[in-house]
Amino acid sequence: MSRFRRVLIILGSVVTALVLAVGGLFAWLWTGADVSTVGKASFDNALAIPPLAESSVDKDGTRVFDLRMRAGETEFEDGLKTPTWGFNGSYLGPTLRAARGEKVRVHIENGLDEASSVHWHGMHLPARMDGGPHQMIEPGGTWTPHWTVDQPAATLWYHPHPHGATERHVRQGLAGMFILDDDRSEELALPRRYGVDDLPVIVQDVRFDGGRLDGERRIMQNVGFLGDRTMVNGTLRPYRDVADELIRLRLLNASTARTYAFGFPDGRSFSLTATDGGLLERPAPMDRVQLSPGERAEIVVRMRAGERVMLRSFPQDNYGDGWQRRFGGGDDSFDVLELRAAGELRPSPDLPAALGELETPDGTDAVRGRHFDLKRSGVNGRAMDLGRVDETVTRGTTEVWTVRNGNGMPHNFHVHDVQFRVLEVNGETPPAALRGPKDTVFVPNGTTMRLALRFTGPADPATPYMYHCHLLYHEDEGMMGQFVVVEKGQRAQAPSNRSGRPGHEHG
Repeated sequence: MSRFRRVLIILGSVVTALVLAVGGLFAWLWTGADVSTVGKASFDNALAIPPLAESSVDKDGTRVFDLRMRAGETEFEDGLKTPTWGFNGSYLGPTLRAARGEKVRVHIENGLDEASSVHWHGMHLPARMDGGPHQMIEPGGTWTPHWTVDQPAATLWYHPHPHGATERHVRQGLAGMFILDDDRSEELALPRRYGVDDLPVIVQDVRFDGGRLDGERRIMQNVGFLGDRTMVNGTLRPYRDVADELIRLRLLNASTARTYAFGFPDGRSFSLTATDGGLLERPAPMDRVQLSPGERAEIVVRMRAGERVMLRSFPQDNYGDGWQRRFGGGDDSFDVLELRAAGELRPSPDLPAALGELETPDGTDAVRGRHFDLKRSGVNGRAMDLGRVDETVTRGTTEVWTVRNGNGMPHNFHVHDVQFRVLEVNGETPPAALRGPKDTVFVPNGTTMRLALRFTGPADPATPYMYHCHLLYHEDEGMMGQFVVVEKGQRAQAPSNRSGRPGHEHG
């Protein structure tokens, strides 16, 4: 019996040790999982402003840009060179700018040692110009997409879209802003001097492993890579001197998985004037705006002479349960960009009370509805297949798409080619931040959204657009589907033009 007791005691001791070890490991993981950079560093680097891309105008009026994807090295910290990728430089790319009604052509050269693509996120354009995974550019190859800008003024962006590798290509630095103008926006009393009172703010989270950009997901980070610091326009700890009463910030979440809740520490209100696809009907006062990967927002903040104010990302409570918040980034907070106001500020006109009418559909003329269930295994339970068309829509029609996330973790939903209107969030009227034109929406666990979309073409039954989660780790895993636009009575065809060839110019 004494021997049996000794065995029980030993087993009990082992179990107790295991429980304590597991509990200790869990406590260590839990306490070390949240990140905060608030108040931990002085913002001592002048904010870089991406240059406006040079362009030429052909005899037929087409505006022509040149972009070259290339590898290089970037000094984010003085004296420490980091291998990076960029467009026309070592990291990120220039800001392209065009006006509604203009014909645009972009000559793209792939100077990398692997295939990639360039997707025009938020742009309405033909499917074969979209730059998705069917328009790959091989190393040494070129691609020259061309289209006519036919949508309102907006802050868009461009980035790679190679199937299975988008997260890595974007994280390495391949991204840039694309600003659209139109007559209506030019007439409004909004800050409009690029780099002066109208600032591009491309926000990314990063983590460094010595001189290398680290891209490893930490344990239980099922949303994807989460960095431990942020940078703006490729600048760590950035500040910007401003000299106007009103400053327009064109916020772009170019992170691959992290969602931000932007605001200011003193709780000051700012005006949301535009979402992904352009202007709201009227400015919306708020003190927080949440942006998931790929989303944009234009906000206007009022400055006081001589002050320093920090743009900050605050913790968020809509990630699901406490576990998801802690390991999915919802508990994190970051100081992002310090604005330093001059001792005397140039007066700015008051914002207009009305900005214009939305061009997105209200859903009243919808001809059909579709449902999209968001899961890590794929959209509607199907992992992405480049050879399969998942949905076929008819040119000129409006549809209502119901998007649901019951997957226990955050997702978002991006649709190529169209700007849609959010009709409902969990059966309720959407909040002000979701009432403008959108192409990407954050869909937290337990959320159902109804979206109204109009498909104006052109029809192309053999070349699909994408819809997908824009948490890029999820996208790369296969959380994506394809749709084609057809004329009434047409059928979808097997997708074609899956890649370019070295030296071959297509488009």
